[in-house]
Amino acid sequence: MVALRVRSDLQAGSGESRIQPPYRSFFIVKRRLTARGGIIPSPARFLAEPGMSEDDVVGYLQKFRRDCELRGMSHTSVLSYTSVIRMFARFLQSKGVRVAEVDKQVLREYVRHLQEKGLSFKTLSYIFTVLSTFYEMLAFEGEVASNPVAVVRKRYLTRYKNGDGLFSETRKLISVEEMAMLVKSITQERERAIIMLLAKTGVRRGELLRMEVGDVDLDAGSIMLKPTAKRTNRLVFFDDETKDCLVKWLRAREKYAVPGCDALFISERGRQLDRNRTRDFVLLYATKVGLHDPDSDRLEDHFTPHCCRHWFTTHLMRSGMPREHVQELRGDVRSEAVDIYYHIDRDELKRSYLKHIPKLGI
Repeated sequence: MVALRVRSDLQAGSGESRIQPPYRSFFIVKRRLTARGGIIPSPARFLAEPGMSEDDVVGYLQKFRRDCELRGMSHTSVLSYTSVIRMFARFLQSKGVRVAEVDKQVLREYVRHLQEKGLSFKTLSYIFTVLSTFYEMLAFEGEVASNPVAVVRKRYLTRYKNGDGLFSETRKLISVEEMAMLVKSITQERERAIIMLLAKTGVRRGELLRMEVGDVDLDAGSIMLKPTAKRTNRLVFFDDETKDCLVKWLRAREKYAVPGCDALFISERGRQLDRNRTRDFVLLYATKVGLHDPDSDRLEDHFTPHCCRHWFTTHLMRSGMPREHVQELRGDVRSEAVDIYYHIDRDELKRSYLKHIPKLGI
């Protein structure tokens, strides 16, 4: 057992005893954890390992990764979530703070730290969503008394509505004419097919990248998506404009294709295209035609791949498509018990899609 040594040297004229570092830190942590019912570390462990060791970080990351996988998260999401926790762990190490010692003061400091790095509100919200998930896991495992992130998220990362009852920032929505201008500005078969599919099917970027050549039925004008936790209906349709773009890309794809890779969209090396490159394509062409402003901090000035899903949904609704048809094409998770028993005929859904999907004149 390690004995705690308290020096009784008197400061000149003060008459106060001084507790020497690193023992002062132990008493501060003990006082904080005692106040909120946390687990008190032993003095021996605290003094032997100031802050978090690299083994601690690796252990937390492995535990969080297993938890995310057990909850059915996609491989991409697991990588993204663990990356956020790794970044947070580095911050804690720089402050000499352990994961179980984090409180609202530490989290407030982390908010300031991220703001100073120039991160957007959306990115901050995502980071703290992940942190909240991480601490929910630790609370479930009994490693912390409660989730300290929840109150910080509510106070500092909540958007307030304006006088019209709407949030001050909205995702960018472009017109049918602007979408046509964007697609017509693209001369590369792959990039044109990507944006056409995003806009005409409303699929998410991850769903697009998981498509394989065998999933596409050119004659039926449909694609069978890979199963994901976020989507119910996996069958999406496309019109003749999109078919024309796909046929041209499939011909061009042959010169890049390598054995063993069936991904619909591949790189020049014949490998599956990654998320970042896909996003870069969209931003590049949107910037060229004035639909994306990379220097703006406003959400409505940015055109990203997800804006195509927003465009798809909005213009189908505006053209008069029944709401339940739009929800089915989007693959939204059914929120009410009765929805589980409600089925839409596929032929009816396809006819409705072809009737309402905007034509771009490509």
